[in-house]
Amino acid sequence: MPLPISGQSGQPAPGPEGSPYDMIGGETGVAALVQRFYDHMDSDPAFARIRELHQDDLASARQKLFEFLSGWLGGPQLFIEKYGHPRLRGRHMPFPIGDLERDEWIACMRRAMDDNAMDGPLRQFLEERFMHVASFMRNQEP
Repeated sequence: MPLPISGQSGQPAPGPEGSPYDMIGGETGVAALVQRFYDHMDSDPAFARIRELHQDDLASARQKLFEFLSGWLGGPQLFIEKYGHPRLRGRHMPFPIGDLERDEWIACMRRAMDDNAMDGPLRQFLEERFMHVASFMRNQEP
């Protein structure tokens, strides 16, 4: 069953099983996804390019991605409550992001989803949405 997107906000609409946030496992599931994502980024040389774009200490990045994904997936709007509108592209503009960085980010997130046994329609939905957002972050010519 595909997960619908509601209105112009791009927010996932609740389905029979709830929001993607609920389907992932709520706070615990989102935290696990973010943890594995940054664990891979920090330890796997395949993700060195995107790792170099981050501070040495990933604690702040982990927290911000957790807060953002919580709301983006239909859960509590933690990021917005703390920082206001995400303005994702603007916040990422200081970092050179091209196709290679996008592809590394997506590969790293796929690895994290694998680790958290995400599959089926939820996985397909997340992959499509992550690719859409990651592609939008690009600010370098190919």
